[in-house]
Formats: sequence, C-alpha cells, structure tokens
Amino acid sequence: MNKLAKKVIVYSLVGIMQFGFGASVIEASPRDHHDWQAHHRYDKDREQRIREENRRHEREMRRRHHESEREWRERQQREKEHHEEIMRTLGGLAILGIILSNN
Repeated sequence: MNKLAKKVIVYSLVGIMQFGFGASVIEASPRDHHDWQAHHRYDKDREQRIREENRRHEREMRRRHHESEREWRERQQREKEHHEEIMRTLGGLAILGIILSNN
C-alpha cells in the first residue's frame, strides 16, 4: 500500500507540473501579437477620426457669406461645444482601449 500511495503522489505531482507548463506555454503564445496588431489598427483608426473631426471643425468655424456676425458667433459657440464633446469621446475611447488591451 505504501508503494501505491507513493506512485499516486508522484504521478499526481507530475501531472500538475505538466498542466502548469502547458498553461504557461499557452499564455506566452503569439495571440498577444494579434492583440497588439488590433490595438495598433485601433490607434490608426482613432487618429484618422481625430484628423477628420479637426478638418470638419475647421470648416464649420469659418464664417459663411450669408451669416450675420451674431449668427456666426452663436454657431461658433455651438460648434466649439460639439467639437469638445467629440474630442472627449475620442479621448475616452483611447483610455478605454488601453484599459481593455491590458487585461
């Protein structure tokens, strides 16, 4: 009985070590590379959206030929608030992306 108990313990420990080794190999697998690629693609997309928003904002801030000074200033104020909200959203998405990619 004593030999049987020793064998059970030894084989159990060997099995646990193999399981731990397999888990570490899986964890170090190249899937992290794919996550990096997805994160990089997300960053490029975000930068493109920021550039597009900045171009749109610049266009909207210009005075139109039919606007009075007062209408133009009011529209500028609304546009400025809209632009800041979009930029906060894009910045928040970046922070969220960083948080999610670190998990």
